[in-house]
Amino acid sequence: MKKSHPLRRIVLAGAATVSGIVLLLTLKPSSDPAAASAEGTPQGQQSVAPQGSGGVQAGNGGDQTLTGDVVKTEYGNVQVRVTMSGGKITSAAAVQAPSGGRSTEVSTNSVPKLNQAAIQTGSADIDAVSGATYTSGGYKKSLQSALDKAGASSATGGGSGGGGGSADASGSTGGGTAQAKTLTGTAVETDYGPVQVRITVTGGKITKSEAVQSPSGGRSTQISGDAVPKLNQAAVAAGSADIDAVSGATYTSGGYKESLQSALDQAGG
Repeated sequence: MKKSHPLRRIVLAGAATVSGIVLLLTLKPSSDPAAASAEGTPQGQQSVAPQGSGGVQAGNGGDQTLTGDVVKTEYGNVQVRVTMSGGKITSAAAVQAPSGGRSTEVSTNSVPKLNQAAIQTGSADIDAVSGATYTSGGYKKSLQSALDKAGASSATGGGSGGGGGSADASGSTGGGTAQAKTLTGTAVETDYGPVQVRITVTGGKITKSEAVQSPSGGRSTQISGDAVPKLNQAAVAAGSADIDAVSGATYTSGGYKESLQSALDQAGG
């Protein structure tokens, strides 16, 4: 076939076209931009979770959980655990309480009330729950031991500002924490059993008073349950052992005053 033949030119042109198409196909990118964008989306979402979890951990770092001593009562052990934040009780729970028979019913009724009272007062200076004198007493002792571990025996004076006598203490809590002293008086024997008082003194004032021992058993339990909270309140209000006896609790009142005075003597008061 001659070089100038028309059919030859057509064949050569067709071959050149095919070669051009093959070359374009080999130069096309192997990756798809749309697919690459889709793979990047989950990675961006996964990075959000670690940032959020880190913030939660930092927020919980300021809380302090403290477990009090186990206090044995005639009906079983009582042990209290508290959580404190910023010097205040934010939660309270009895990790041990009397159980079995009637004790289970008593604990179920009294413990929630004691937990609530601890949070409201911010201290162990709480009233005994009616019908649960032993559980209440054990709860208060264990709660106080937990607060002592936090060095909060003085700070709790501010939390119990519900009474008129402790209102002054709440105003001085910020600057007088280091000056607070917890003092336990001598155990005074009465015809119905020993009475022993423990007080917290801040800035020369009684900010808290409680009976760590009081007559119990039979009628004495009821008398102590009624008289001791009144004597505690009177001691804080008076700031001394010069308080009136509670009607119907002459022996308990006398022992309370004597033990209170011995505690004040230790403070030079």
